[in-house]
Amino acid sequence: MDKNMASKYLKGTTTLGIICSDGVVIGADTRSTMGDFIASPESRKVFKIDNNFAMTIAGAVGDCQDLIRILKAQNEIYKMNEGHPMSPKSANSLLSIILQGNKMMPYWVQLIVGGVDGDEPQLYALDPLGGSSEEKNFTVTGSGSEVAIGYLEDSYKKGITTKDAIRTAARALTMAMRRNSATGDGMIIAAITKNGYSEYMGKDLEKVLGAK
Repeated sequence: MDKNMASKYLKGTTTLGIICSDGVVIGADTRSTMGDFIASPESRKVFKIDNNFAMTIAGAVGDCQDLIRILKAQNEIYKMNEGHPMSPKSANSLLSIILQGNKMMPYWVQLIVGGVDGDEPQLYALDPLGGSSEEKNFTVTGSGSEVAIGYLEDSYKKGITTKDAIRTAARALTMAMRRNSATGDGMIIAAITKNGYSEYMGKDLEKVLGAK
């Protein structure tokens, strides 16, 4: 895949992650694009790997799906050996090694890994060549990131709860949808705490956002 084609596949969507006092919130829109063509309005970009961590995807669909399969399989092997799932930090390290090891024919992806290790929230962003950064507040990827990150920069506060962060994530994604043509249709938001993984979309998300 040449540079121009890679840019075509990497530029769409908006995904985000937020560190909270009691866990991590991640989210993404559901529009899938190929250049100016809307390939699907119902694409899943948030994936539960285990009760304690999940990931968001952006980029070439086949590459993303392959990495999800690899990570889920490796997590199951880890659980059989260790008796508990990987931590988000370990999952990030594994993905970074895989991406770096394939840099001559790279996976065209941008990934966010978020979850908890015990009571500790952990959030990481990865680029196509395996570059990884640990995020202490929030992170955003995709073509709608400039809009979404502007909102998060203004509204994020240390110590935010997952309940409030779901609202913040939904607002950031909504603003990206309004201004970025590659972001749209719907959204999926997940909260990961020591109590497990909870996911919200459609009417379930509307109920959560409407609750006082």
